[in-house]
Amino acid sequence: MNDVEPPKPKKKKVAKAKKSAKASISDITKQVQKAKDNYHNAQKKLKNKKESLKKADNILENKQNIFVEEEFDDVPPNVKEAVKEQEIIFEPNSGPQTQFLAASEREVFYGGARGGGKSYAMLIDPLRYCDKQKHRGLLLRRSMPELRDLINHSQQLYPKAYPGAKWREQEKEWRFPSGAKIEFGYAENTTDALRYQGQSYTWIGIDELPQYPNPDIYNFLRSSLRSVDPEIPVFMRATGNPGNVGSTWVKEMFVDPAVPNTRFDIEIQTPVGNKKITRRFIPAKLQDNPYLMQTEDYYVMLASLPEVQRKQFLDGDWGAYEDAAFPEFSKDVHVVEPFDIPRNWHKFRACDWGYSSPACVLWFAIDFDNNLWVYRELYTKKVTADVFAQQVLNLEHKEYIRYGVLDSSTWARRGDVGPSIAETMITAGCRWRPSDRSPRSRINGKLEIHKRLSLRETNDGEQPSLYVFNNCINLIRTLPLLPCDKNNPEDVDTHTEDHAYDALRYGCMSRPINPQGSGFSDFGHNKQYKPADRMFGY
Repeated sequence: MNDVEPPKPKKKKVAKAKKSAKASISDITKQVQKAKDNYHNAQKKLKNKKESLKKADNILENKQNIFVEEEFDDVPPNVKEAVKEQEIIFEPNSGPQTQFLAASEREVFYGGARGGGKSYAMLIDPLRYCDKQKHRGLLLRRSMPELRDLINHSQQLYPKAYPGAKWREQEKEWRFPSGAKIEFGYAENTTDALRYQGQSYTWIGIDELPQYPNPDIYNFLRSSLRSVDPEIPVFMRATGNPGNVGSTWVKEMFVDPAVPNTRFDIEIQTPVGNKKITRRFIPAKLQDNPYLMQTEDYYVMLASLPEVQRKQFLDGDWGAYEDAAFPEFSKDVHVVEPFDIPRNWHKFRACDWGYSSPACVLWFAIDFDNNLWVYRELYTKKVTADVFAQQVLNLEHKEYIRYGVLDSSTWARRGDVGPSIAETMITAGCRWRPSDRSPRSRINGKLEIHKRLSLRETNDGEQPSLYVFNNCINLIRTLPLLPCDKNNPEDVDTHTEDHAYDALRYGCMSRPINPQGSGFSDFGHNKQYKPADRMFGY
């Protein structure tokens, strides 16, 4: 009997079987992925529950009596009820004080009006991590007498927040049951700051930061900010009021870079790439402190102060300065949005030269009412004269500039080594005329700026005769900050950042308001006006 071959399966049946197998594999894969997702979600929930229970244990065992509202939300309901029955040691005011204590940025400055609750917030902030053994805090004031007041307040708060916390007078240090420490210190100068060199702190706070004339101590202490515990973040905190000697640099570091209460980043170059430091400025006003607002005496006292001090201490205004050289200057009045300069307006430039210190060039346009419009700015340093000249020419890009006024000191020969700064720039194609160096030229130049900033009656109401485009950021930044010279109130303090001011002064001196009559010198229309006359600085 012959063997009979079984029939071969048809191709359609094979394809169908393959398709079914693939579908089954796909379903199983989806089930596995779903199981993995459920597992990860369960792990995450478990971790959150453990953290919540840990917070609850810390609170119930008096390990942590300081916590923010966001942390309190994760605590089980029965623990919340138990906490509510306990004595409240410190409850932050709603608004800035709460925002300060909850801020996650690495560096935060909480500043403004007096009486806003800043110092109390500074005392409370480092306590949040005192249940961790490796937490080290450092709270500084400028002098020991100022520090004593903070110590007295800490002695009222800390033992209640952490029962068992001990104050060591000799070391000026709090030690907590966990092993955490908060040190109280002072640093009047960089020599005092050296005592903290080589130390490691997870939290550093400086109360009344604007009392320091420059950022040297702040930057020095930042180098001591580091943590060896991944659960302990590192923070730099500071408070202060406007009107102190260091208000300018504090304003530049924290107030000016971003809208108040907004996080912003500072990029730092490192050997391993660029890193970011997060910062925030939190403004404070007296109205933020309901306890002081309940008593009218303190408010009335601040409100009765002279205008500048009232703005500083009551309103927390960082733009108000005592002894300001140009109180007439107002961003609302003198700063405008850029626009295309009409072709029939005459243009010129003025420059204050510097290499180690900044060099500043301002470009001016003159309208037919003899108003000056500062429409461009170059602000740089450590650039040689030939390179600087090329930068000026590149910015002008072949626009017609009628003349340039340059600091007359740049015409001085540098011994026998070569041409002067001015000659170097002129040789490069950037032409200048020397500024006025006659007696009282500085005083007269300052008066010209006062005249142009002052409001005068026009057909359109009261208006100045000097405007600044908002892209001239350094002129806008430094002009309102300039103080008068204490020894010569008619002049500005030359030890300040006056480079943009000097360029502005040279420019205004080259286009003075007509001292005779009520009009202005009419550039291009008054034949008696000669831009090359020495009386105009040439």
